[in-house]
Amino acid sequence: MPRSPLSFPFTGRTRSTTAAIGPENAPVLGPRDAPAIAPSGGRLAGLDGLRALAVIAVVLYHFFPAILPGGFIGVDVFFVISGFLITGLLVSEHTRTRRISLGRFWQRRARRLVPPLIPVILISCTLAFLIDGDVLVGLGAQLLGATTFGYNWVSIANDASYFSVNEPELLRNLWSLAVEEQFYLVWPLLLLAVLLIRRPWVRLALVIALFLASALWMGVLYQPGADPTRVYYGSDTHSFGLFAGAALALLLRRPSDKRDELPRVRPWLGAAAVLAIIAFALWLPEDGAATYRGGLVAVSLATAVAIWAGVRGGRFGRLLDATPLRYLGERSYGIYLWHWPVLVLVQLLWPTSSPFGSVLPIGLLAAVITLTLAGASYRWLEMPIRRVGVRGTIRRVGALWTGPTRRRRLVAATAVLSVLLVGGTTAAVVAAPAQTSAQSRIERGQRAMDAAARATRVAAAEAARQATAAPALTDGPITAIGDSVMLASAPELQATFAGMTIDASVSRGMYSADEIVLALKAAGQLQPVVVIGLGTNGPITVNELTKILSVLGPHRQLVLVNAYAERDWTDGVNTTLAEFAAGNRRVELANWHDTIAGRLDLLAGDHVHPGPTGGQLYADEVRAALVRLAAVPPLPDTSWLLRNPDAPRPPPYR
Repeated sequence: MPRSPLSFPFTGRTRSTTAAIGPENAPVLGPRDAPAIAPSGGRLAGLDGLRALAVIAVVLYHFFPAILPGGFIGVDVFFVISGFLITGLLVSEHTRTRRISLGRFWQRRARRLVPPLIPVILISCTLAFLIDGDVLVGLGAQLLGATTFGYNWVSIANDASYFSVNEPELLRNLWSLAVEEQFYLVWPLLLLAVLLIRRPWVRLALVIALFLASALWMGVLYQPGADPTRVYYGSDTHSFGLFAGAALALLLRRPSDKRDELPRVRPWLGAAAVLAIIAFALWLPEDGAATYRGGLVAVSLATAVAIWAGVRGGRFGRLLDATPLRYLGERSYGIYLWHWPVLVLVQLLWPTSSPFGSVLPIGLLAAVITLTLAGASYRWLEMPIRRVGVRGTIRRVGALWTGPTRRRRLVAATAVLSVLLVGGTTAAVVAAPAQTSAQSRIERGQRAMDAAARATRVAAAEAARQATAAPALTDGPITAIGDSVMLASAPELQATFAGMTIDASVSRGMYSADEIVLALKAAGQLQPVVVIGLGTNGPITVNELTKILSVLGPHRQLVLVNAYAERDWTDGVNTTLAEFAAGNRRVELANWHDTIAGRLDLLAGDHVHPGPTGGQLYADEVRAALVRLAAVPPLPDTSWLLRNPDAPRPPPYR
């Protein structure tokens, strides 16, 4: 996320910084009745600390999702800070010169954002080309989005999901940079119109109206149970944080004698706002209605309060800018840019399914690499460009060529490396496959399901009986309900079980099973034996399983297929399924996890979806579970108890 060490006229006190800031980031003047109050290189107190908290939240969310499941709200903190800084800069320029130089503004934004982005793209894409595989899928579209700052809309058009854990999208984190850049493009034009209004409260009301419109539009477009990527990525639905920051910048432009609101309680309000942000990071779900119908708006408002408490001066801002937080805040843009591609590449080289792989060491290694690369970018790329600009930096590099031989060699090596990286990125785009290995296996299963649906059930059962000598148990009709793992295994399931009807879909979870079972039952399509494999895409509860068994009724049997996936919820899912199956005689467990755990070569690159051989193992494990289920003795006939209630009861069964 971009950060500008700017000083604005609505600050109470500023602190100096040792970093040399280029002319484009020099302090701006205040309103006509207030002089410039910041020394050259002044900074707004508290903003580096807030940036640090925001980037920590995002990195933890991606590296260790179980620790901070709502850490994605760090992006909204960045949005508010950016809207606040940019609006303050533009309004101050307009106050000082009665105009806004749009060309200079956009040039400054490009100079701040683009140079650190270039090595991220070139290095990441070249390494992805060397690794090869699923990570290259869609890379051309990603590069198009990255280079045009339209990544969010390109992803929406391609139905990409921000929350998917099965698709290693290399540059996914650039969606938020696209939202900000689009704001930087449009907002100065709108602000020029807003500043034509003389009454400050009307200006503020218009910006607040934009804030409310974006927030309400997110709530309207959000559909519970559906992937929320559209409302999360959309510039129309996710710009309220930027407008919240803009409104705060307008609100704080007061005469100098009205700049010390609530001096005694302000630090406490700021601290409460920071605690609220942390609470949201711990609590907000990535796919819950509370997030998109008020939660992210609340995060933006809490951030605005924290900014207000920090920039007005006092101990709160100084505490928030403690040295470790200030260090991370100054490098937050580079950290944000590097952390996601680094994580994707490290996971490809060191998957959690490997003998020594787990979330903790992989996350720690990715964190070390990220901090190293972000620090190098800050020192040798970002700061030189801020001091002397892009042209000045190029001239300095050129001057090295006339220096000692060692420096000339360094320049030559850098030039050669740059050419290789451009070539590697080009090769990565050219070599990118059309779809991931998981997608090809899912489509294979879908084709098998479609073919089975076109044939009559009687003909399919007859053909299966003639082609196989399966046990009598598999000759009976079976209903199978599952997710993309079952979908990928559909051809083998249909070849193994005569008369099996499969209803499987991508990204389906156990929470939807009771409604599916109820609909099949109402349509008369629910068979005596039901197989359910829905543990891949999220946690499950005993209550969900109990509802399924209740809908099935007392005369149907159930096989639950457990899950194999490198997800933090998988162990909990498998424990719940095993305990539920052990506690009910009509339920049996198909242990897909243990069956495939030692055969990861049979899975796609995502280590989730099986190919033909893995699909046959899936079908064989379901058959073994059905055989165990058939071996359970039937329940005794206890209807005679109704005729003789005093008779002794038979021994209980499990």
